[in-house]
Amino acid sequence: MAVAQVQIPVSSQPASDFRLTGPMVQGGVLLGFAPTGTVALRLGDQQVPVDADGRFLIAFDRDAGPSAHLTARLPDGHMVERTLIVAPRYWRIERIDAPMRPTRSTEAFLALRKPELAAIAAARAMHTDAQGWRQRFIWPRTGRLSGLFGSQRVYQGQPGAYHGGVDVAGATGEPVVAPAAGVVILAADKPFSLEGNLLMIDHGHGLNSAFLHLSRIDVKPGQVVAQGQRIGAVGATGRATGPHLHWGMMWDGARIDPLLLAGPMP
Repeated sequence: MAVAQVQIPVSSQPASDFRLTGPMVQGGVLLGFAPTGTVALRLGDQQVPVDADGRFLIAFDRDAGPSAHLTARLPDGHMVERTLIVAPRYWRIERIDAPMRPTRSTEAFLALRKPELAAIAAARAMHTDAQGWRQRFIWPRTGRLSGLFGSQRVYQGQPGAYHGGVDVAGATGEPVVAPAAGVVILAADKPFSLEGNLLMIDHGHGLNSAFLHLSRIDVKPGQVVAQGQRIGAVGATGRATGPHLHWGMMWDGARIDPLLLAGPMP
């Protein structure tokens, strides 16, 4: 499906407005240059970091509303504002004429799950000086897409959780590489109950990747990784029906579509 693109050419002259590139859609990511001299940038109520050269990144959640407000404050107090129109996307919805299966909620499972969720939240709260967010992302592995971002099942009118990433089919042990440079913020030392062997990489500016169900993790927390570097291998650990790679991405709490960053599968 084609997505709306915003592409404003970069000029060598001082900029008095925003210059943005990327798909302005639900689940999309925009790279931009702030107006010259910007001292503070906000997307709605959210503060957005801006590098010394004026570059920044913003993204829209899968369920983002139809518009967002971008505001830059200049040294003299002047505000430069832009209303961004966020295009909706049409997700793959599967309607099931059966009740939703009950989730595991035993005390034993919840006791196991609580520290896992805490570890994931702590990893996402980490901010590094990684510069991978500036790169053109690549696929962490090539293969058949077996699951799309945003797809959802509805059981007798009751929606289940939507799919928060993309799934790439593969055989256990096949290599997984870093889609962009970054710093390892979580490398599970034992399988998580749902995610299995979970690896998370921070790409900078609030953008991070999560790789689920790995059969092996080849990097350690705090390690700097380069784009294309081997980081692990495909597996079926955790709650997986077969070997595949689940690649999820978030930007400061917004779930985004990796397909829009990496482009069509080679």
